Amino acid sequence: MKSIGARITFWFVLSVTLTLACLFAAGYQLLQSYVIRDLDLLNATEFRQIKARLGPDYATLTPEIINERIRQTTEYASVLFYISIDSRDRGNLFRSKNLLGNPLPDVKGKRVFDGNLPGIGDLRIAEFLLPPYDISIGTPTGQMRRAMVAYTEVSLALLLGMILASMGIGLGLSRLMLRPVRLIGETANRIRSDNLTERISVTGIDDEISDLARLLNQMFDRLESSFNQVRQFSAEVSHELKTPLSLVRLHAERLLADDNLSQSQEEAVLVQLEELARINLMVDELLFLSRAEAQGIRMDLVVQDPHRFLQNFEQDVLALTEHHGRRLHCILRGQGLVAFEERWLRQVVLNILTNALRASPPGGLITLRAEFVPRYWRVSIEDEGPGLDREQCERVFERFVRFHQGGSEDRGSGLGLAICRSIIQLHNGHVHAEPGPLGRGLRVVFELPSSES
Repeated sequence: MKSIGARITFWFVLSVTLTLACLFAAGYQLLQSYVIRDLDLLNATEFRQIKARLGPDYATLTPEIINERIRQTTEYASVLFYISIDSRDRGNLFRSKNLLGNPLPDVKGKRVFDGNLPGIGDLRIAEFLLPPYDISIGTPTGQMRRAMVAYTEVSLALLLGMILASMGIGLGLSRLMLRPVRLIGETANRIRSDNLTERISVTGIDDEISDLARLLNQMFDRLESSFNQVRQFSAEVSHELKTPLSLVRLHAERLLADDNLSQSQEEAVLVQLEELARINLMVDELLFLSRAEAQGIRMDLVVQDPHRFLQNFEQDVLALTEHHGRRLHCILRGQGLVAFEERWLRQVVLNILTNALRASPPGGLITLRAEFVPRYWRVSIEDEGPGLDREQCERVFERFVRFHQGGSEDRGSGLGLAICRSIIQLHNGHVHAEPGPLGRGLRVVFELPSSES
């Protein structure tokens, strides 16, 4: 059982069931002892009545007189009692008619015991000494047995009902007890790099859950401070790098313009200019990400037809794919309007498409599918490259994360998809990556909320 709520419910049901079962077992033993004690009291009461009927001269009575004096009493109580009077010298002097001439069982050394008489059943038997007589009185225990069976059946029914009731109560209690934990989990899940200001609410009750919430809030405070420092560092470093990089590029271009370099030196300077261009691009991307995460970029969103937007630069996309020796298939479905800024959305599509071109094999097919689904406009770009696994798909939008696909070295900065995610989030949308069909290829999907016509 992985769920804490399920474990709480299980242990609650188990503890309630065991407790109730022990109570029923103890009650069974107590009830049985009380009933047996009452049977013994009944036997003792019947003995006193027999003693009173015999009178003070009982020691001199003949069997006929004994029979005459107590016969009416024994017949009146024949349903409850089985009576036998014996004498050591004269043998049996009296047996009640319900014994049908059979002697009552006897256990040597015991005055009170349980016995069984064929044709009659179980009896609770007591022997009383009234010298020179030994009076044995038996009371049927069948009714007691039936009562105990009924008690057991009722107990089992109550136990089953309690199990069902405790399951419901346990589930309710576990949900109530774990509600603060669920709220902490939901809040913690919402706290991301783009939402570091939210905190877990702490109740006025000073308990372990409140202490946990305070500790987590302190951790989030430290994380927010660290993220802000990193963002500020990235922004400041990126800004400060612009000037020296521009000066280095200027001097390299001046060396080329002087035309005093050998061929090998000229090629080395060209390589430097190419790398400087890549560094400049990376600096610009870092500046953009820092501003986007600091909510410093405002989008000029315009409600328009996104399919017309895709059709307007479809030829550029086709030319790009053909230049790389790949094929492109565009699918546009549905109609609707979406609020977006063309310049930024164009960059998103081109960034994702560029990654797909790098990953696809020569002649590979890249499928761009755009369609309207309930509440969203969905765009997916799918390639036929080696693809990524689920864990890599989760990390592909992080900064500087690059995966080598298609057997060629990735010359990207590792910031393209991170920028795409920031742009889509600024459009109030979301983006994700997933393995392609049959685990082959990669599909990148972004969704923007559709607008009312």
